[in-house]
Amino acid sequence: MDTLMLLAGGFAQALTPMNLLFALIGVFLGTAVGILPGIGPALTVALLLPVTFKLDPGGSLIMFAGIYYGGMYGGSTTAILLNTPGEAASVVTALEGNKMARQGRGGPALATAAIGSFVAGLVATIGIAFLAPVIVKVAVKFGPWDYFALMMIAFVTVSATFGNSPLKGLTSLALGLWLGLMGIDGLTGQARLTFGVPELLDGIEVTTLAVGLFAIGEALMVVSMHKTNAEKPMAIKGSIWMSLEDWKRSWKPWLRGAAIGFPIGGLPAGGAEVPTFLSYNLERKLCRDKNAFGNGAIEGVAGPEAANNASAAGTMVPLLTLGLPTSATAAVMLAGFQQYNIQPGPLLFVQHAQLVWTLIASLFIANAMLLVLNLPMIGLWVRLLKIPTPWLYAGILVFAAMGTIAANPSVVELIILVLFGIAGFLMRRYDYPVAPAVVGLILGPMADLQLRRALQISLGDPMVFLNHWSSATMLAIAFIALVAPFVFKGLSRFQAEED
Repeated sequence: MDTLMLLAGGFAQALTPMNLLFALIGVFLGTAVGILPGIGPALTVALLLPVTFKLDPGGSLIMFAGIYYGGMYGGSTTAILLNTPGEAASVVTALEGNKMARQGRGGPALATAAIGSFVAGLVATIGIAFLAPVIVKVAVKFGPWDYFALMMIAFVTVSATFGNSPLKGLTSLALGLWLGLMGIDGLTGQARLTFGVPELLDGIEVTTLAVGLFAIGEALMVVSMHKTNAEKPMAIKGSIWMSLEDWKRSWKPWLRGAAIGFPIGGLPAGGAEVPTFLSYNLERKLCRDKNAFGNGAIEGVAGPEAANNASAAGTMVPLLTLGLPTSATAAVMLAGFQQYNIQPGPLLFVQHAQLVWTLIASLFIANAMLLVLNLPMIGLWVRLLKIPTPWLYAGILVFAAMGTIAANPSVVELIILVLFGIAGFLMRRYDYPVAPAVVGLILGPMADLQLRRALQISLGDPMVFLNHWSSATMLAIAFIALVAPFVFKGLSRFQAEED
């Protein structure tokens, strides 16, 4: 009952004209950039961080959430019409969706993707509203040792699963941790790693790092590869509406996709790619017509798209309740919270209760807007694919530089932005994941603070982390997550040599 009352209060705030406008802008921008190949929601949120610095915190966070939802859906349009997924999570959608488009059924494919995203987003957002307060009640009892152990899990899982190499992920994390330690030490007041540069005394701005690594790094990578869109989008033939048979074949995959995507999205490093593949395989096994898959089965679009959007909503649970990002976009959204001096975690529901429940309510509204906006505007989204790549990424570079300067007018800040952009390009060039660096910068100072608090309470006894069963269990999980990828890699190499 308390949850329903709080959610009702959130709707009262979210339905104000200004917050509705923020949600609409977020969904519109998210869908637009999700459609453009190579530009995902993480890059878009990173670009908007400096621009929204002086805006209302609630409206900005609502807009970021709308971008996240819209970006996850937008990738399905190019996956279906162009066989070019705008997001990695839309790869599975292209398998059957593009086959449907080639058969002249692109309209029903896009419709089942949009309606499936709405259904899954609705189910998952209900899960956020009722599950988050339960997790908060447990997290409030955490001590400094528990928070430190929890952050170790976040560090290890994010580093080990982003990218193809756990070692490269840990290297990216180490870069972020090193950057996070720059500035004035909160406990001693001493300057750390500032190299005599006064502008570094306040530390590295998360927004500068996010914009540099994601936006400028991606633009430089595209320039180096001379990426072009040779394939043209297909025209949609016939009606965009689904037939009665399409509805009958789609509604069960929508629900199954939502059930698969939401819990996996909430796991550390769960991501959206895993549930989409699981959903596709499940629907292929359950389909009565075994020849349908591979030839444009609508179930192969409905299930994965539902799992995709449900996992996007699932990432909001650990982000809001524990302050742990489980995706690259969630990591950038965490930076968005921090630029307003708001720290996600169990105290968020106490210190900023109105804000968080307004945000949750706005997820319902953004989800409905996503459905209403996308079905009539499919023609417009397809035209966005015709924007020349040089114009697109040149605009991103200008927008990134202007936004950073507007938030922090400093020559040093601009130099740091360029350096981070070059670092982002080199990380992509040599296959180092970018997200662990952002997570390290955000969570590193907090992990440092909790570590030292725990040692102060225990008078310097490091066994304090093992004397509490909760922290000891989480550290054991972190150790297993750290060692497991190397063990599996060694076993596979040994087996290959045996063969």
